Amino acid sequence: MKNVKKIIVLGGGSAGWMTASTLIKEYPDKEITLIESPNTPIVGVGESTIGGIKYWTTYLGIDDNEFFKYTDATYKLSIRFEDFYKKGDGGFHYPFGEPVFINKADGYNEWIIKKHIYPETHRSDFADCFYPQMALVNNKKLFDNEKNEIPFNFRENTAYHFDATKFGLFLKERYCLPRGVKHIVEDIKTIECNDDGIESLNKKYKADLYFDCTGFKSLLLGETLQTEFESYSDMLPNNSAWATRVPYKNKKEEINCYTNCTAIENGWVWQIPLWSRWGTGYVYSDKFVDDETALKEFKNHLDKKGQDYSNAEFKKIKMRVGIHKRLWVKNVVGIGLAAGFIEPLESNGLFSVHEFIMRFIRNAQRDIITQWDRDNFTFQCKKFFRNFAEFVAMHYAMSNRDDTEYWKANTNKVWDKGLPDLVPVLQDGFSRAAADRDFVHRFNDGGLHCIAFGMEWYPTEATNVKYYQGLDDNEFKKQLISRVIALNHRKKDWNLTVQDKTSFYDYHKNRFYNDN
Repeated sequence: MKNVKKIIVLGGGSAGWMTASTLIKEYPDKEITLIESPNTPIVGVGESTIGGIKYWTTYLGIDDNEFFKYTDATYKLSIRFEDFYKKGDGGFHYPFGEPVFINKADGYNEWIIKKHIYPETHRSDFADCFYPQMALVNNKKLFDNEKNEIPFNFRENTAYHFDATKFGLFLKERYCLPRGVKHIVEDIKTIECNDDGIESLNKKYKADLYFDCTGFKSLLLGETLQTEFESYSDMLPNNSAWATRVPYKNKKEEINCYTNCTAIENGWVWQIPLWSRWGTGYVYSDKFVDDETALKEFKNHLDKKGQDYSNAEFKKIKMRVGIHKRLWVKNVVGIGLAAGFIEPLESNGLFSVHEFIMRFIRNAQRDIITQWDRDNFTFQCKKFFRNFAEFVAMHYAMSNRDDTEYWKANTNKVWDKGLPDLVPVLQDGFSRAAADRDFVHRFNDGGLHCIAFGMEWYPTEATNVKYYQGLDDNEFKKQLISRVIALNHRKKDWNLTVQDKTSFYDYHKNRFYNDN
């Protein structure tokens, strides 16, 4: 990047300021300017994150104590999915981190055996048995675990809930501006181009490299350079959302350490616990329900949850789901919504932002940027993006719901060409899930196992275990019941260990919000 002296980040919000923060950290010797419009509405639904955000904040040198109070943040240990498998059938968790096995060779088989011997065992028990942090989730506790009282890494197995708008402002005021990022508030009305891409903005702002962070508008990458957009609407059903904020009735009792996602008539509702309020919204498909009916469904759900929305403002969001065919075109790099978007399930929005930025840095290490570098960036980002999109789509593909036309359509569609055409493509997503289950009888993807077990789609089953071990029913139960007992004992020990620990509410109050 020696030939790049000036960089312009066009667009603010979380994506713009995350991009500017990363660039000024990596390239402190370059002139970096962020230009944002005074009139651009902020999408502001990225209030929930996943574990990768901790690596990014650590890379920047941002300490939790710096931004929690500023951004109204809380820790997040898991994502809960309610009624995704069946309506009224309860929920299951996807905790962060890796599972803890009693015997790695047996892996998940201990739980599969438990489910066979005790068929009344609910699917939610799976996470409780292999993820020690579920003891914290279920008991509403939190502690730093520096003494390794349970096999839980606080730094790596937590993420954040925060106010996305405040997070962008924090990065601006506390990180970017003090480090020399220039900030301009101005509408861009004139864009001049040349053979290298963008020549100038408003005939006065020039740079060697431009980052498009203008949201769904994609002003540079999409509108100006006319980069083709690849829709994922055939795979991901939802394209609309209603979002709002509601108060706690009793914060001490209500606040928790996970994002809750509840499947309802034509999509799903998120519920995110910030320190001062709930962030909530309804993601749906306008192919099955109009906006006003969707709003009624959303309010009805809030009524069932006992949440007061009498003073709430409801914001309607239209989502463009998919990704541009190329993400680095000439001297323009697309980041955030300007590059592509997967619906908010699994909290992927901000994750994609910092992962795309870090892939840019990886592909911009040479003195001179060539088309090879641009193409490698696009390839890496699109592979990551496609894999994540397939992972999100599997939440619908594996569902057993058929109570509305929306759910019937999703559970009966052909999701991946690789399966019906019998194409053995081994990548994350549908093909990888099928191959892992069939050939190695386990899931290798980091989150697939939690979703699959929650949907009663197991990598193997008791008949398979008995078959390969040469056991009849009596021998099976006699030889393997001890493994089930050990699994239950360990789960009980984890829960006992956390009983005397600080409550989730008190942990945050004492560490970050003690003046409240």
